Amino acid sequence: MKSANIVEPWLVQRIQNHLADKVVAPFSVRLPDKSIYRFGDGDPAFTISLNDRNALLAIKQFDELSFTEAYINGSLDIEGDIWAVISCREILSDMHPLHSIWRRISPLFTGQVRTNRFAIADHYDHESEFYLKFMDPSRCYSQAVFERDDEPLETAQRRKLDFVVESCGLKPGDRVLDVGGGWGTFVEHAGKQGIQVTALTLTRKSEEFINGLIQCQQLPCKVIYGDFYEYASPEPYDAVVILGVMEHLPDYSAVVRQLQRLLKPGGKIYLDASSFREKYSKPTFISRYVYPGNHRYFCLHDFLTQVAKTKLEVRNIYNDRHSYYLTCREWAKNLDAEREEIVKRWGEKVYRIFRLYLWGSSYSFFNRGMDAFRVVLELPDGTSRNGSPPV
Repeated sequence: MKSANIVEPWLVQRIQNHLADKVVAPFSVRLPDKSIYRFGDGDPAFTISLNDRNALLAIKQFDELSFTEAYINGSLDIEGDIWAVISCREILSDMHPLHSIWRRISPLFTGQVRTNRFAIADHYDHESEFYLKFMDPSRCYSQAVFERDDEPLETAQRRKLDFVVESCGLKPGDRVLDVGGGWGTFVEHAGKQGIQVTALTLTRKSEEFINGLIQCQQLPCKVIYGDFYEYASPEPYDAVVILGVMEHLPDYSAVVRQLQRLLKPGGKIYLDASSFREKYSKPTFISRYVYPGNHRYFCLHDFLTQVAKTKLEVRNIYNDRHSYYLTCREWAKNLDAEREEIVKRWGEKVYRIFRLYLWGSSYSFFNRGMDAFRVVLELPDGTSRNGSPPV
């Protein structure tokens, strides 16, 4: 190990100064000339290898986007405890106002529907096999509902799907709109019970996958390629189910208007979503590499403000923060376990993007930086409640 006073003193001093008043796990930095420097007390939890000048600049800036771009492009490598690495994100800045402003106003020029088509396709049009590498057999791409931290992810996901059916009071023959059909999770779960599900999707990969599922299992369901904001049905539904899609539906006033148009009186709405207290907050890395467009984390109080302007009634709200931490943790572990196959088929860059995304999301739920909610709503049937209550 070389002395910090001889090799790259400016970088070492920069790191030491930045960490002076911060608590982070001990770590090492390996420079391009293979010299190594340790920071913090104790054995390093991880080592950051800087492979070129871009990596040196990224470390110097302490900017989250620069750091993540250096990693996904191979200028920077990470060895050791990825959880400890992600926990250090709090010492990085993420100030990119021009990118943030453009993301918010671009739908004004291109239209929300066109923005949705581009953004959804960008994230979800990887081959289905890629997502199946890290999801459980339920193929549910939103939070599970855990009763114990050590139970299988599939068990927790099946519990959530059962909750959806029960909370909406669904029975054989009922008609349900599944907004954002994904990989047919709800189509399969409810269709096997005789529930007639119409899956609405904006990705051709999803449409193809769900069609194959319906045909193979002879389910009383169908899939339609289309945008929720524009969708019209000749007859209303008994329920609308939105699994992990509210992040893609930021216009809450338009959403609640659509829900009222699409529901029968007495119909139920189930939705779940990752959530943040400020509607427009999202790491620049996520908006640039994971969910482009104006994808926004669900903002519960903003949504409920719009609900309060309608006839919709809130039946139940559940905070699933801890369950989403466990869900993302299991996805991230599965991704790492499948690294060799994923890199071979889809490339190192895709693997690294999703590795940061899944471990980073898990940490955000763990440290209460983000929330997750299940919400159940109802459109009243208009029946008068006058008179004496039943005995």
